[in-house]
Amino acid sequence: MEEKRRRFSEKGKKFSFRKQNRDFGKPRREKDDTIKGIEKMYGKYLKIMEAELPLGESFDLLEREVIIGGRKGTMFFVDGLTDGELMQRVMDYLMKVQPEDMEGIVTSSRFIAGHLPFLDATLAAPKTENGPAAGEPKTWTEQQIRECCAQAQARLYAGLVPLMVEGLDQIIIIDARDYPLRSVEEPDKEKSLRGARDGFTESFMQNIALIRRRLRDNNLIFRNFSIGNLSKSDVAMVYIRGKADPALVEHTKKLLRGMEQEPDLDALTVGDQSLLEKILMMTRREGKKRWAGGRFNPFPKVRYSQRPDIISAHIAEGKIAIIVDNSPTVMLLPVGIFDFLQDVDDYYFPQLTGNYFRLLRTLNFLVILFLTPVYLLLVNDEVFNPDVLLFFVPDEPFAIPLIWQFLLLEIAVDGLKLASLNTPQSLGMSLSVIGALILGEFSIESGWFIPQTILCMAVVALASFTQPSIELSYGVKFTRVLMLIGTYLFGLWGMIAGAAVSFLVMASTRTLSGGSYLYPLIPFRWNALKRLLFRTEV
Repeated sequence: MEEKRRRFSEKGKKFSFRKQNRDFGKPRREKDDTIKGIEKMYGKYLKIMEAELPLGESFDLLEREVIIGGRKGTMFFVDGLTDGELMQRVMDYLMKVQPEDMEGIVTSSRFIAGHLPFLDATLAAPKTENGPAAGEPKTWTEQQIRECCAQAQARLYAGLVPLMVEGLDQIIIIDARDYPLRSVEEPDKEKSLRGARDGFTESFMQNIALIRRRLRDNNLIFRNFSIGNLSKSDVAMVYIRGKADPALVEHTKKLLRGMEQEPDLDALTVGDQSLLEKILMMTRREGKKRWAGGRFNPFPKVRYSQRPDIISAHIAEGKIAIIVDNSPTVMLLPVGIFDFLQDVDDYYFPQLTGNYFRLLRTLNFLVILFLTPVYLLLVNDEVFNPDVLLFFVPDEPFAIPLIWQFLLLEIAVDGLKLASLNTPQSLGMSLSVIGALILGEFSIESGWFIPQTILCMAVVALASFTQPSIELSYGVKFTRVLMLIGTYLFGLWGMIAGAAVSFLVMASTRTLSGGSYLYPLIPFRWNALKRLLFRTEV
């Protein structure tokens, strides 16, 4: 009796299974062909990955075989870039999947939805101009399959874990990266008296999170690019849809996409600076030399910052930011000359105090630019030598002309800056003693320099530290040297000519959006200029 019941039950199951197939209208043979096609995908992925990865040759690159629900699986990871504790928890769950749980699962997306309890899990798919390739993976060409494996390898070297499971159609990418990082701390160059104390680090996703934390809006867009045939550096373009110039957004996307496909671009060897130089080169190639300003244009084309609050504020105003992996600085564009004169402390204090800070910075900017040329003009031309300043004019002959004293001091100050950068912190005081006491005192007593020139250059060097942009300070430095040489050769008209040449260089330079580098001075827009010259309401 029990045997009859068992046979009847099995017949009922078979009848139900056949009825179910008939109800869905899908022949068994077609279904079997689909499963076989998908099962072949695992072999294709594995064959390509094992052939291209230097397994066994590079000791930090490892392969791990697993059994998931009775199916073979393979994952690859880089030791040192992967969070072992996190992957241990993921693997513990995958090992508990039973064969009956995997019945009917033939797509990786369904497997992720039901059996991979991890937030950062994506799929590798070949890209097209409109996004991922359409169609089922079993219909992909050999080239598309290789493209998927190339994506998996690029993410593998970024610390992610590619996982392939027999019977599933796509490679699963698990984001379990764990980079050696420094803490989020305030940048040394951009310290603030008040306000936030966090700063960008070398972590790509961490920098993105610092911006997203401040701008919580649906229109804040991060577009990702992978640049460099060897480095495959992650680059993100950040903007607010509806505020940023649409033409500029499309043009920047076009430039970055062109870099992705550039066959001669192996790596962004020095991060964001390599990216900027590549943008300048592509811009010149397009014939927009006015924006590039030529290779000998000393004025900065983008603004760098390590402060998330500064970058977020500019993005909210409609600018575009570019984040490069492994770089703690973020680029802002488009920028004009007046964008470099603003500082974060102007807005963290009341309006009156902020305007006072900005006034001091503007006065220091004029001192940096004109102090040494004007002093040289006063000494060389008695017409411009008022009685009030006679005490500051040397009345004794000096061995070296003032022009050479100033030029030598320009080089000496930059040499001391480089020396301080490469001096261990414990020896920093010794460098100050050598530079200030021994070299300064000896140079005066030996007759190389007079006290007035050293004082002028000391004031210029100190005033330059009040400017937030290092790049602009060197642009101003080259302008000052040009004015010095013009003053020595032609007096007042030489100084005016040097200033005019620098002004014409800035006026002929265009931003990436095609606007004037001197906007809103040229063309003149008082309302916009007022916001840049004076601290207005936030």
